[in-house]
Amino acid sequence: MELAYYSDYAVRLVNSEEPARGKDSLTSVEAVRELFGAGNSSTARRATDADVTRFRSVRARLRAVFEAADQDNETLAVDLLNSLLLEFPVSPQISGHDFRDEDGRPLWHMHLADHPSNPTAGYAAIAAMGLAFHLTEYGVDRLGLCEAAPCRNAYLDTSTNRSRRYCSDRCATRANVAAYRARKRLEADRSGSSGRAAEKTQRASASGER
Repeated sequence: MELAYYSDYAVRLVNSEEPARGKDSLTSVEAVRELFGAGNSSTARRATDADVTRFRSVRARLRAVFEAADQDNETLAVDLLNSLLLEFPVSPQISGHDFRDEDGRPLWHMHLADHPSNPTAGYAAIAAMGLAFHLTEYGVDRLGLCEAAPCRNAYLDTSTNRSRRYCSDRCATRANVAAYRARKRLEADRSGSSGRAAEKTQRASASGER
């Protein structure tokens, strides 16, 4: 499993809440378990009610990393991420499980092995390391928050020209439609103003001729 894969852990956790919309899907032990996905069932099964609160705390800290990056505060983003890495360490290991070539030989790859005291610590360690890898490999400006208000979901920009601004095609479409309608309203307002100005000028001219 490539290290870049783990950065999705951070995005999934951050996006479990939409503050501007007042939505939060992280409200139960089952919601915590679902964040792990199918490949981490043993760790996920250990989750308890206490992990809901702990996950929310880690979520706020990860969102702060994305917010700092979104505000071009590179140093703050790195400092916040480093504090998570120190608190939730992992051990990189070479692994070949679940991946075989056509001859049945293992496809060796780097795997992040965590030794958590609880599921939150395990998830946080993987999420922080994945995000750190993405930041150092691609740059802090690749960590974004959706510009389609009121969304503000986190995303990782993997575009070739660093042009991504939205978390999904849906948000991009909604933002483009909103921008189009705003332009049309502005054009209509300008046209109306020009028409009223021309009418006023004509009235003034006619009054002067009399």
